[in-house]
Amino acid sequence: MVDKKARRRFGSLRQLPSGRWQVRYRGPDGQLRSIPRTFEKKRDAERTLSMIESQLAQDDWADPKRGTVKLADYAEQWVTERPGLRPSTTQLYRRLLKNYVVLHLGEMPLNKITTAVVREWRATLISAGLSQTMAAKAYRLLRAILMTAAVEDRLITRNPCQLRGADKEHSEERPVLSVAQVLALAELMPYRKYRALILITAFCSLRWGEVTALRRCDVALDGSWVRISSQFIDLVGRGLVRTPPKSRAGARTVTVPAAIRPDVIAHLRDSVAPASDALIFTMLRGGPMRRGNFNPLVKWAKVVAGIGAPNLRFHDLRHTGNTLAAPGASLRDLMTRMGHDSPRAAMIYQHATTVEDRAIADRLSGLVDAHRGESGDNPGTDDEGDEGSSSVLVPVS
Repeated sequence: MVDKKARRRFGSLRQLPSGRWQVRYRGPDGQLRSIPRTFEKKRDAERTLSMIESQLAQDDWADPKRGTVKLADYAEQWVTERPGLRPSTTQLYRRLLKNYVVLHLGEMPLNKITTAVVREWRATLISAGLSQTMAAKAYRLLRAILMTAAVEDRLITRNPCQLRGADKEHSEERPVLSVAQVLALAELMPYRKYRALILITAFCSLRWGEVTALRRCDVALDGSWVRISSQFIDLVGRGLVRTPPKSRAGARTVTVPAAIRPDVIAHLRDSVAPASDALIFTMLRGGPMRRGNFNPLVKWAKVVAGIGAPNLRFHDLRHTGNTLAAPGASLRDLMTRMGHDSPRAAMIYQHATTVEDRAIADRLSGLVDAHRGESGDNPGTDDEGDEGSSSVLVPVS
């Protein structure tokens, strides 16, 4: 059979010896291209050619050959070319890619990943027992990668991540302690040096990486404030690394409730080395704190069960502090005290005045004083259970 060509205003159709139809056209670069597939019916080929013409007219065309790059290769390049990412974010992205994305889709060319493929991939993750929260994180990462491929690099014509609700996390409600439970948890710490850790974390709304990175120079001598200027993150292959706070809003000074300032002063006096860069909280031998070592050291599961909160995580102390501070405080003031930042709210919640932050601290202090007045507690005087009153610290840069 002789090749038959159908001349058109844009592109051309050619009937091959097999009888199937081939679509040919010139791209924006002037090169003549044939799409990889052929068509049994001429009208299907015509429809495809019209779609390509429309894409070119709307500047929505992607070179089919460039779209053949494998997702694994493109994703690695995508992460590498984002030097502004925090080390912890880079580590999270690589873990999500390795465990959930590349494992299933890594060998697929970008232009073969359809919405149906993405839907099946997500369903596979969830059916294998992956939580909705982690599935949402993996989906958002894949969507961001393919958005770059579609919009910036023009490797594909559209982002196939179009699943409604797949990006939403459905985290379970976390426990909130009462003031009495926070104070009881502090008293149940088997070593006195960690009582202040519980109180500062809860009543100043700090993250684990923020409170464990505090140095003597970050805490007022009279215990009236703590300054968050850095955080510790634990990186695979590098160990603990001191980095800037989680966000711009994370760098802040937090007023300490007056009721727990005696605890802070006593801790500075008895358990912190005199150097200005000495860590406020350390492991028993003076090294920086690691979450995986802290829980077994203080028998966390036992002590949280003892206050009636068996599922409590350390991060729930921050959640508790935020909740206790909320009544009477504006959202703007709360977000600033928490060190919370978001793309939409950054400009709105960026600053809170010292007066407003002190007002939040005063309300928290009143709650603590009210409970201690009822129970007759006297903070900072019980030395039982401590293995030494001071620590020799190793400064961490």
